[in-house]
Amino acid sequence: MTKKKVLIATDSFLPKRDGVTVFLSEVIPKLKHKYDITVIGPNYGEYKPEGFKLIQFPLIKIKVGDFYTARPKLKVVKQEVEKADVVFNQSLGPIGDAAIKYANRKKKPVLAYMHLIEWELFPAGIKRFKFLAKVLGRVYAKHFYNKCSLLMCPYLEQKEMLKKHGIRRPETVIVRLGLDTKRFVPPEDKKRAKQKIGIDTDRTVIGYVGRIAREKDLLTLLEAFNNLQAEWDNTTLLIVGGGLKDIEGKFSTAKNVKHVGFQDDVVPYLQAMDIFVLPSLTETTSIATIEAMACGCAVLVTPNGYIKRYIKNKKNGLFFPKKNSTVLRLKLDALLKHPTHIKVLGQRARRTAERTFNWDRTVKDIELLIEQF
Repeated sequence: MTKKKVLIATDSFLPKRDGVTVFLSEVIPKLKHKYDITVIGPNYGEYKPEGFKLIQFPLIKIKVGDFYTARPKLKVVKQEVEKADVVFNQSLGPIGDAAIKYANRKKKPVLAYMHLIEWELFPAGIKRFKFLAKVLGRVYAKHFYNKCSLLMCPYLEQKEMLKKHGIRRPETVIVRLGLDTKRFVPPEDKKRAKQKIGIDTDRTVIGYVGRIAREKDLLTLLEAFNNLQAEWDNTTLLIVGGGLKDIEGKFSTAKNVKHVGFQDDVVPYLQAMDIFVLPSLTETTSIATIEAMACGCAVLVTPNGYIKRYIKNKKNGLFFPKKNSTVLRLKLDALLKHPTHIKVLGQRARRTAERTFNWDRTVKDIELLIEQF
């Protein structure tokens, strides 16, 4: 029996690590057994595909936030769309936009996964013209998403938001993200986990994993941490990830901050953390947060997207207001004064992650939707 041909179009791909690439690294190995998979994406470095075809396009010097965009060969995109039975789009950008455009011309179905909300991300990722970016981002997203056959949202509120902003033409369904709870696990020994990555075992580790980007608002975290130092000099701020150099430079000069850059495997670093902080201005599900929860970290997060649903304030995590380093510092201080509470929140977070997120369920839902076309 001939396999259905699925073209995955994405403006972010491995070895780069972000929410989209984590999603693809989990979904593609499961989908490739049932479908003939081709991926068209940017060339962020050498990557050897296993069991699927990969076409990479070179990056150009134009940078949007912490992203370098790619220059797709439109002839190649057109050819791959023509071969495909279904286009599975992951993003809006030069590659995703071209795939949607040619799929419409050839009357090929387009399924799109909503990893982010463009009109929130664009303004948060730039220094100026934020209002204009929000307006243009909404118009841009509305134009392309209304050309799709079906949209997949990770949570209900996002689905309702799309309809509110005029993205009504395609059917929209809920497909939650997953998590590998057998890989992301609490450490057997927290002290040994810290020692393994070069941190003294008697230090409390406050951490972050993800892109170094403006919308992540890491300077709020850094300010809160710096203000803690007068009373809590035995703490370390562990930053895992790469991105904007002007923000990274502030980590290199700060006291008790350990910035390790991009890491292929983030598990050892999450296992060394006592507290995980996500100060983002905009998020959908936040894979980084659920990975931290699965590793038994107490999590302090800003209330964005689906995070507001799976985090129950004071039960399996804590909320703090966006851009508010004072409240963040006070909540960190309260946790540091009560180490038992850190442990309890981490245990509850782990149980939430196990109960709520599963990649097998995610892939099963995607397969059922692909089979409709």
